[in-house]
Amino acid sequence: MSWFLLNRNLTPLEPYDWKLSRTVLRGERGSNAPDLPGKALSTANMAEYLRYMYKTVRKYYGEAIVVTQEVEDIISSPVVKEAIINNSDCKILLDQRKFMNRFDAIQSLLGLTDKEKAQILSINQSNDPSRKYKEVWIGLGGVQSAVYATEVSVPEYLAYTTEETEKVEVQRLAGELGGDMELAIRQLAEGKR
Repeated sequence: MSWFLLNRNLTPLEPYDWKLSRTVLRGERGSNAPDLPGKALSTANMAEYLRYMYKTVRKYYGEAIVVTQEVEDIISSPVVKEAIINNSDCKILLDQRKFMNRFDAIQSLLGLTDKEKAQILSINQSNDPSRKYKEVWIGLGGVQSAVYATEVSVPEYLAYTTEETEKVEVQRLAGELGGDMELAIRQLAEGKR
């Protein structure tokens, strides 16, 4: 989970993601970094801080953003759940198939309509196999929602991939090219087209 406070200048409140990003980019596994926010959320002080942060951010026309891979991170603390969900007009969900058997609880928690539930559970169900993309659901204040395809170019994909074999391939070629990561990505992208 990551926390950011974004004002009009896109100023990060919490630099936690930078440490995590460096860890992921180096290809390290088994880091305790991703577990830290979950532990922090279980404390009363953090829950109160999040409630305060969300209310303050909205007063100044900012937006607090919470990113998590585990819904349990949010719903395990009643105070955090209320602070985050009640103050979130924009919700973005990725593929939720692994929660299909208990999605009714998630639907209730997030205040989703049956139409929104159907949209969310349709994510990545009938993707075009000739294209490399993932789908995402975006809901705006309970007024508008849709499923969108997100697709990046081959060079962008190679620059940000978290697949270990692909990262190693980029780093190996960059090493052969004197450390030029950009050139390595361009050459690999050309080879994949």
